[in-house]
Amino acid sequence: MTDIVENDTTANDTTASGTDATRAKVDAARSIERLRLAEGRLARRRQNECGPSENARAATRFIFDMSDQGVAVTPTDVAEHLGISTPSVTGILNRLHTGGIITFLRHPDDGRSKYVVPLDRDGDIDGIDPLTAQIRGLADTLTADQAAAVAAFIDLVTDAVDDECR
Repeated sequence: MTDIVENDTTANDTTASGTDATRAKVDAARSIERLRLAEGRLARRRQNECGPSENARAATRFIFDMSDQGVAVTPTDVAEHLGISTPSVTGILNRLHTGGIITFLRHPDDGRSKYVVPLDRDGDIDGIDPLTAQIRGLADTLTADQAAAVAAFIDLVTDAVDDECR
């Protein structure tokens, strides 16, 4: 224990900028924790009172984004993207179909398979998930360097969350 204290001379040599940097890092970690808690509260509210579930919203965004890129997706693709079972996705997709958000097209090469596509691609995805639209607007206020730093940090946090309890 003495060696650690004697060899850790840099701990007592923190400058004002070092203290500010440490504070900023702690603030970043606390901000992510607040975000995780807020997302948990939002998920619970959405389960009870706000229309489509988070998985349904994520499926819709994925289907619309892939359609914009000209990529046809199957229910299995949606399940893999969401990290849930295909039977769970079937229920979600059926509700989105009933709600007039998506439709199914027969796979041209496999009669047992189908593609999932937006029913009306001119429809307002932001109306389905207004929070995503608001987040995109907030991201527009960042400089390119700020956006890259935020994205890199959030990607690291996402990887840590995904690796938890595996």
